[in-house]
Amino acid sequence: MPLSMGNNVRPDEQQAIATVHAALDAGVTFIDTADIYAPSWDTMGHNEEIVARALAAYGPTDHVVVGTKGGITRGPGETWGRDGSLTYLRSAVEASLRRLGREVIDLYQWHRPDRSLEYADVVGNFKTLQDEGKVRAVGISNASLEQIDIAVGVLGADGLASVQNEFSPRFLSSREELEHCGRLGVAFLPWSPLGGTGRAGEVGSRATVFAELGAELGVSPQQVVLAWELSLGDHVIPIPGASRPQTITDSTRAATLRLDPGQLERISASLS
Repeated sequence: MPLSMGNNVRPDEQQAIATVHAALDAGVTFIDTADIYAPSWDTMGHNEEIVARALAAYGPTDHVVVGTKGGITRGPGETWGRDGSLTYLRSAVEASLRRLGREVIDLYQWHRPDRSLEYADVVGNFKTLQDEGKVRAVGISNASLEQIDIAVGVLGADGLASVQNEFSPRFLSSREELEHCGRLGVAFLPWSPLGGTGRAGEVGSRATVFAELGAELGVSPQQVVLAWELSLGDHVIPIPGASRPQTITDSTRAATLRLDPGQLERISASLS
């Protein structure tokens, strides 16, 4: 998302593609995007197009899973809405397929609930897109415990691939959903895992334990945050955003940073 919108100055295309390439160089195998990630309403799909161009310019990327999202509308005058109807979602996923240059979407996620429709019915619409061969796996985003269970009921025990909710040291409200996904065997994808676009630099000041541990370990506070999130379960896959190659390279180093029980206890105590 930071490559196309947000609080920071949007990078030019060369830097945006270099950032994606830096992630791939570091071993990243999952890229998360969405159709609404764009500078303006009339440039819908901007981020998907950047991802497509970056992957095409990189070389073999068959091992990379690309996830995108649908269900939020954006129109003239920056009018925002929700539409979970099958007609809208089918047109949205077909547009995403064209922009990504793919025959099937690896992971298609319902971006935000459409309160005008029954939750189960919209999940069923995503299942229809999967049955039609447009979508390989289905995920939901910004979901409650009840909605997760509804999705599992519609898609089957192994049918819900992921839940993408906000989760970070400054936003712990999704901890129950994170733990519930672990019990279900569903991937949990924390969005804004460092506190949100433009806030990653604040993690060491908001919760000083991350800066303290970073100094002790010789790594950035951001790496400590991501390593802590990864320690919460094998099903937890944080998706830090970045607009510069240096920041995503730093974030990926968290994958090999192991925090010992004492360090994890210090973090838990500071966040309680």
